[in-house]
Parts: sequence; C-alpha cells; structure tokens
Amino acid sequence: MAELLSVVDSLESRVHQLIKQLEQLQQENALLQKELDSLEEKQKEKSEVAEEWQEKYQALKMANSMLGSNTNKTEAKLKINTLIRELDDCIAQLSA
Repeated sequence: MAELLSVVDSLESRVHQLIKQLEQLQQENALLQKELDSLEEKQKEKSEVAEEWQEKYQALKMANSMLGSNTNKTEAKLKINTLIRELDDCIAQLSA
C-alpha cells in the first residue's frame, strides 16, 4: 500500500511540474506572439515606405527624362504613348 501511495505521490508531483511547465510555455508563447506581431507590423510599415520611395523614384526618373535627360527618353516616350492610347480608348468608349 505504501508503494502505491509513493507512486501516486510521484505521479501527482510530475503532473504539477508538467502543469507549471505548460503555464510557463504558454506565457512564453504569448510573449513571442506579441513580438512576432510587432515585428510583422514594422516589416509591413517598412515595405510601405519602400514602395512609396520606389514610386517617387519612378516619378523622378520620368520627370528627368521629360526635362531633357537622355537616359530615359525612350521610356518616357513609351509611357506617354501608352497614356495617349488609354485616353483614346476611353474617348472611344464614351463616344459609343
């Protein structure tokens, strides 16, 4: 009988240890999840900033080519032609 009580006590002790360990791991997991959410938000913000700068860079390239810079004249002409075609398509749709 004493042996059985010893086994039960041992099991109870292990269960308590496991419960305590589980609670610690849950707390750690919650902290890591908060950190992950924070890092994901920062990464999203940085991506948006990078995208904005990319758009500004493209606009600046286009402006330079329209001001007489030889580096991107062809690109500017192609863009203007594309815009003109799109406008023509819109006018044609409105006229129909």
